Amino acid sequence: MTTPLGIAMVGHAFMGRTHSHAWRNAPAVFDLPRDPRMVVVAGRDAERTEAAASRLGWAESTTDWRSVLDRDDIDVVDICTPGDSHAEIAIAALEAGKHVLCEKPLANSVAEAEAMVEAAEKAHVDGVRSMVAFNYRRVPALALARQMIAQGAVGEIHHVRARYLQDWLLDPEFPLAWRLQKEHAGSGALGDIGAHIIDATQFLLGDRVAGVSALLHTFVTERPLPSGSDDGLSGTGGDEYGDVTVDDAALFIGRMRSGALASFEATRFAAGAKNDMGIELYGSKGGLKFSFEAMNELWVHDATADPATGGFTRVLATEGADPYSGSWYPPGHVLGYDHTFVHEIADFVRAIGDETDPTPSFADALSVQRVLAAVEDSAAADGCWQEVAE
Repeated sequence: MTTPLGIAMVGHAFMGRTHSHAWRNAPAVFDLPRDPRMVVVAGRDAERTEAAASRLGWAESTTDWRSVLDRDDIDVVDICTPGDSHAEIAIAALEAGKHVLCEKPLANSVAEAEAMVEAAEKAHVDGVRSMVAFNYRRVPALALARQMIAQGAVGEIHHVRARYLQDWLLDPEFPLAWRLQKEHAGSGALGDIGAHIIDATQFLLGDRVAGVSALLHTFVTERPLPSGSDDGLSGTGGDEYGDVTVDDAALFIGRMRSGALASFEATRFAAGAKNDMGIELYGSKGGLKFSFEAMNELWVHDATADPATGGFTRVLATEGADPYSGSWYPPGHVLGYDHTFVHEIADFVRAIGDETDPTPSFADALSVQRVLAAVEDSAAADGCWQEVAE
């Protein structure tokens, strides 16, 4: 019998549902050193939070997230709220001695992110662990790509092309959800989905973005005030309108600290693209290509092979030897979006149980936050080059 690990989750909309699924399923798939118990979920509205607890598998519900910090049966606080509350909840939880899993981006500003890193480092002295939920690191194909790059399979990286394309804001009547308000979301496509491709690039290369030149644009500047869902991804609009205060699209070029050149594109206005988080890497010995819309596939090119039969080869990353895949199904039985969160939870629980440091850390996420800030500064200065603080 493993020792119970009491979980409190704050927020129960899109990410809350996804994290709940992962907490339920991780112990059934992976051998974990601690036994996660879904103790309590916190939300703003008592009726909706109680309904979410019943639907998602939580034993209790509360409208006061601070009340969970004093409970001896709570070991972990999982933060699935909009970015404007991340710093307050995470810092309070860490100071209370609770392990923290926080959704991305880490915060709405560099200053908040720095304060969170400071709190995490202080808590770490007492064995308290913290991690940021960049789930795409746990896609088996991308984890395999990282292994291949680290082993030198593509040689010295010259170029990176990273994109995250969605189309859910094409309708100008889509309501003014919190994701479209700077005071809640911090930024738009840049922070919401651009953060993912920044982190994925830095993760795959084991490198950091050194500087950027950027453009940000908002295509629809007013939207109907929302009624209905508050998850920031759905709902209906009313008759009154409000201002969109974040970007709809972000486009920027960058240079990695290694000297590699990179381009990044994040938009919610790419018609026909539902969740095309993609990355291409080209090096002195070959290249790799990936799209999340075909998430089990990694395309690999070996530039040292015979040119007559050369080209990209499709690798289906579902073999038992591929990262994470061996714990699930026989080869070829593909995985989906939800599996990446199960992997994330499993890695986090292992780190807590084994008393090791999970990744990505708050410090890793701070490095992404600094890139986001540099992009905003560059765009405000008509694309002038901005160095990213180390």
